[in-house]
Amino acid sequence: MSPARRRRDRVARTLGRLAVVALLLAAAWAGGLVWFAGTIPREPPGAAALDSLEHTDAIVVLTGGSGRLSTGLDLLKAGLAKKLFVSGVYSSVDVKELLNLSQLSPDKVECCIVLGYAAADTVGNAFETADWMEEQGYASLRLVTANYHMRRSLLEFAMAAPRTAVVPHAVAPANVHLAEWWRWPGTASLLATEYNKYLVALLRYQLEKALDS
Repeated sequence: MSPARRRRDRVARTLGRLAVVALLLAAAWAGGLVWFAGTIPREPPGAAALDSLEHTDAIVVLTGGSGRLSTGLDLLKAGLAKKLFVSGVYSSVDVKELLNLSQLSPDKVECCIVLGYAAADTVGNAFETADWMEEQGYASLRLVTANYHMRRSLLEFAMAAPRTAVVPHAVAPANVHLAEWWRWPGTASLLATEYNKYLVALLRYQLEKALDS
């Protein structure tokens, strides 16, 4: 066999192995996405169940999706925490504006709402909240965010505030169709993007654990 033929054979074998590895990785990613989508909470606690929920020092709402702020306000009005912290608010918005923009008019809660302006993403939300919790001397919080966003948020909060007890309270956006999600291009794209971000957060979390051990 000529040297040129041997080189071609080696290249072909290498490309074949790379193709197999790529297929295995793609299958693993797809399987993980199916698992991720299947474990997203479908139904949030109903209003009638609020009285039975665990009390925490604070309620924390991560901005960026429908239903989060109204859910946080309902929880605050139900007396489930001392204060409501809204993380990731635009710098020009104050409490009254936020309530007006949300078309909400809760009675006697403005004194108990604190806005955080520093965060621009989920990592920032976690660290901004951790700093505020430390200033307040609080040890527990109820985390309000979208159901598809909750798993990654919990990881970020575990890294930013490892000594804080976090109770998840997922909100189910009406425009995210989890039943047969693969039939809805918008939902499928959203979940795939969120899953990729979760994998990155999980890698960071595992690296931090390994470095701390």
